[in-house]
Amino acid sequence: MRNRHNSLYIPLVFCLLVLSTILSGCEKDITVDLPEAEEQIVVEGYITPGAPPIVFISRTAPFFAPVDSQTLLQYTIKDALVTVSDGSQTDTLVAPFASAGYLYTTSNMTGEVGKTYSLQIKLPDGRELSSVTSIPVPVSLDSVWFRLIPENDSLGWAWARISDPPQAGNCFRWFAKRLGKDNDYLAPLGSVSDDRFYNGLSFDFAATRGSLPNSTAPDDNNEEAGLFKSGDTIAVRFCSITQDAFRFWRSAESQVTSNGNPFGAPASLKSNITGGIGIWEGYSFVLDTIYAQ
Repeated sequence: MRNRHNSLYIPLVFCLLVLSTILSGCEKDITVDLPEAEEQIVVEGYITPGAPPIVFISRTAPFFAPVDSQTLLQYTIKDALVTVSDGSQTDTLVAPFASAGYLYTTSNMTGEVGKTYSLQIKLPDGRELSSVTSIPVPVSLDSVWFRLIPENDSLGWAWARISDPPQAGNCFRWFAKRLGKDNDYLAPLGSVSDDRFYNGLSFDFAATRGSLPNSTAPDDNNEEAGLFKSGDTIAVRFCSITQDAFRFWRSAESQVTSNGNPFGAPASLKSNITGGIGIWEGYSFVLDTIYAQ
């Protein structure tokens, strides 16, 4: 039996060595010339109850272009004509920060729940962009709390209970920040959901901790990544968003999770900007606080 086993094993190793030699001899350097993608205008705009509209405008950058604070300014658009209308009032947005340029806002208009807002953008070269959004009625969370993950004495997730309204089509987005640790509210991957599968139901759900892109903070690169910690005071901002916003952020998160994965399926952004790409989003929100014990 041993001899027969060895007689099968040796030719197999030999074949692998021969195959490896053949394949290595067939190696060839290949240069792929990627076509230049057509430049597009990128819009990211928001309007919320009691706050003015804010619109960021920029251009897309070539795939291999350097990315830093200086080069990013080259892609901003500082001289667009930006207007927002709620059906009865139309206001022109200005760029109050000359150095940023691409941030447009106004002090003459604030968002209201239930209203629809039309965005119009005209560029000096004649191109025009437009979009329409509305501000949904906010949906409150029934309760929020912190729960340790199994077999851990300090790290865990934020939890909440929601009772979804009976009307179908509600969409939500979760943000949170740790007071004294995070400078702003952060959305984790998987931050958006719609009620397609839970319309009218009450249920509990867990939320991980978000982080800034490419964060180098120690707690974003060790065992605490994505988790809250006992002693944290967690401010929650639970947003009611439009279906357009849900589709946009779901597609954006899909691109993030596929980044660097050669087997990831390509996903295009589900934009609601006519004449460009991006999102013009109206949303409402409720605030809550979790004291992690």
